[in-house]
Amino acid sequence: MTTIDEIRQLLKTLHLTRIAESLEEELKRAQKADATYQDFLVRLLRAQWQYRQESALAWRIKRARMPEQWTLESFPFKQQPGVSQKQIRGFAELDFIGKAENIVFIGPTGVGKSGLCSGLLLKALQNGHRGLFIRAQDLFDEMYASLADRSSRRLLNRLASVDVLVIDEMGYLNLRPEQTNIFFKLMEERYRRRPTLISTNLEYDEWANFLGNKTLVEALINRLQHQCHTVRIKGPSLRVPQST
Repeated sequence: MTTIDEIRQLLKTLHLTRIAESLEEELKRAQKADATYQDFLVRLLRAQWQYRQESALAWRIKRARMPEQWTLESFPFKQQPGVSQKQIRGFAELDFIGKAENIVFIGPTGVGKSGLCSGLLLKALQNGHRGLFIRAQDLFDEMYASLADRSSRRLLNRLASVDVLVIDEMGYLNLRPEQTNIFFKLMEERYRRRPTLISTNLEYDEWANFLGNKTLVEALINRLQHQCHTVRIKGPSLRVPQST
């Protein structure tokens, strides 16, 4: 075994994979450039750090269960005059996370609510936060299933602990009172601790129509709106081809 082989094996044992992979190339580069030992070492360590950053981000994105990676940079603001680009850029600074401020996007189908939620979530993931994107129907289905195997507490702990929770497509759903109760507990546990982003085509006064229990819904909305940015989008559907 050569010295290089031994070094590479030791690096792999220490889980310094990227350094092991780039060792020979960096050695040749250092010899050609007559680099110092310090410069050589910095390049290796920087490559390993970058690799771990990229791996950690990929893991957070996978765990977030994003349907697709929308970005705020690619959002068609010019095609959607109902969205304030300045306001969204302000959200992208992520101050709402530290302040535990909710964001609720209200508007008809196709105006970009889900895309904005995804873009903000991706921005949070890129800055080291943990998040989860879940459609409202899937969320309430999980809540209903948790009643059968008595795992509601475990589900609540998981959902309440993520830094940024996105609930997409809150609309008219056929819910049982038990599901509404679990949802209220979830929002109660996230209240003033961690932000929740919600997209919906319903105004707040319509939520009682599908959540039921008007008293509970009023309390829920009061807490949701206490530290909240409500963004109402009134504009064309982005799913309809634009005329030229």
